[in-house]
Amino acid sequence: MKLNNLTPAAGSTKTRKRIGRGPGSGLGGTSTRGHKGAKARSGYKKKIGFEGGQMPLQRRLPKFGFKNINRKEYAAINLSTIQKLAERGMEKVGVEELVAARLVKAGELVKVLGYGELTAKVEVVANAFSKTAEAAITAAGGTATTL
Repeated sequence: MKLNNLTPAAGSTKTRKRIGRGPGSGLGGTSTRGHKGAKARSGYKKKIGFEGGQMPLQRRLPKFGFKNINRKEYAAINLSTIQKLAERGMEKVGVEELVAARLVKAGELVKVLGYGELTAKVEVVANAFSKTAEAAITAAGGTATTL
């Protein structure tokens, strides 16, 4: 074995260019990055939506809409649902009973809406009522109590 006979093992050589290894390699200096600017620096990452310093599209377009931070989110329960519960034998329908029946989650605010027919005399306890729901409950002989 002599030095002029040595060859690398099969598949051991890399084919990529070795950039930034001095002026003798022909690929040193700016290392194919050009002169100055953000792309020439280390750690450069293009920001999403970056348009080369031009005002980005998401800042040029007008914003619209309104989000009320004091909005109360209610879980809706219809009169038809209360009628079904009354047919099962419930005389009082409150938030606890609705949670037990898995119709609302614990801690949710409940609003009774006037969709459907109510014929049973039921005591309904909820956080809010629509006018039609309250009128239908009292017309059936029941009571609508707001928490």
